[in-house]
Amino acid sequence: MSGEDLIVLDVVGKRFDHERHNRESLRQWLIRATSREQEEHQTRASEFTIADVSFRVGTTEAVAIVGDNGAGKSTLLRLMAGIYEPSTGRISVRGRVASVLELGAGFHKELNGKENLAMYAGALGLSRAEFGSRSKEMVSFADIGDVLDKPIKHYSTGMQARLALAVALCGNFDVILMDEALAVGDRSFRLKVEERVNNFVAGGGTIVLASHNLDFLHRVCTRALWLSHGRLKADGPVDAVVNEYRSAKDQRQEKRAEPMR
Repeated sequence: MSGEDLIVLDVVGKRFDHERHNRESLRQWLIRATSREQEEHQTRASEFTIADVSFRVGTTEAVAIVGDNGAGKSTLLRLMAGIYEPSTGRISVRGRVASVLELGAGFHKELNGKENLAMYAGALGLSRAEFGSRSKEMVSFADIGDVLDKPIKHYSTGMQARLALAVALCGNFDVILMDEALAVGDRSFRLKVEERVNNFVAGGGTIVLASHNLDFLHRVCTRALWLSHGRLKADGPVDAVVNEYRSAKDQRQEKRAEPMR
């Protein structure tokens, strides 16, 4: 672990039981209002998706979260982002946080790309002055050409991801949280994202990301957390944890492929 702790989770658990979110920030409201989160929240009532999870993340760390579908990776990221409140335990996240947790969340389909860049930057906490000073860099990074002036309802998933990543990676943030946002886009854009992530961490930033692209995680992360059924199964060097996860996954697949006797 490097430097001071920016993220601390102490025996954190999350149970979905139709809790009401009476106090929400603008960012939380935008994400919830423009995603399927409310529907998911209702259908997963009383399900304990995270249980007794504890870890710390320091400055200049790039941490991967790995695990099967339904392991709790997205819920864990939403807890760190402040979108969910823990049912048990304590979470502390210091610094300015950018979260890219669901592609398209926080965007208005009728607004064009430029307008959505500004709105998304504001939702993540950038002031107008900060956005103004970084907007050209964001537009250049997104690199979506003339469609920037068109409503994003006409955008592909990859184009929307470019906008969200441009704000997160070009803004002045201390912590970036990402959930599968790196799975879209062509190879050249993914390489550009990879370079930006490495530079962000080298410059003192902290990033926590969940992805099924284990090769990418090997390249940009030094540490990995393995979630299994909502519990932290392993926490250590990315190579060791990812290899352990891969081995366990292969063994399960081989077992399922065995003929019945």
